[in-house]
Amino acid sequence: MNPSKHKPGLILLNTGDGKGKTTAAIGVAFRALGHGMRVGMLQFIKGKWRTGERKLGENTPNLTWLTMGRGFTWESEDLARDRAAAVAAWETARRWLAGDDFDLLVFDEITYVVNYGYVPVDEIVAALKSRREGLHVILTGRAAPAEFAALADLVTEMRVIKHPYRDGVAAQKGIEF
Repeated sequence: MNPSKHKPGLILLNTGDGKGKTTAAIGVAFRALGHGMRVGMLQFIKGKWRTGERKLGENTPNLTWLTMGRGFTWESEDLARDRAAAVAAWETARRWLAGDDFDLLVFDEITYVVNYGYVPVDEIVAALKSRREGLHVILTGRAAPAEFAALADLVTEMRVIKHPYRDGVAAQKGIEF
C-alpha cells in the first residue's frame, strides 16, 4: 500500500502533567479549519471559566465548540451533578463519533471521565474504534489510560520542567486561560 494514497483517520493523544495539552489540540484544530475541515471541540471538565480560546472557538465558522463540564471536579460541590454532566458529554461525543458532521474531533480532558469512573474505558475505546474511516480524533488529559495510548497513532506527553505557578504566580489571562 502506498502511504501517500491511504489517509486513515488518526487518533492523537496529548497527556502528561505539563501545560499545553489543550493548547496543542486547539493548534491542530485551527490548522484543520484552515484547510476547510469541520471540527468539533467537546470539553468534558472545563466549564466555569470563559477562556480566551472558548470565546474565539464559539464564534468560529466550521467549529462546533461545546463546553459541557462544570469546572474542575476536585473543586466540586456536587459530584453527582459532575458525573451526570460527564455522561451527557460522552453521549454527545458518541453521537459525533457515529456521525458524518466532522472531520476532526477534540475530546478535551476525556481522560478524567475514565479516571474518575464516569464512563468505562472499554466503552470509549470501542466507540473510537468503530468511528467512520477518515475521522481524526484528539484526546487530551492527564494520566491517560494505557488503553488510550495503545489505540492512539500519536502520543505526546507534556511534562513540566518549570512553571511560574510553583513560584506563586497566578494563572495569567491570555497564557493559561
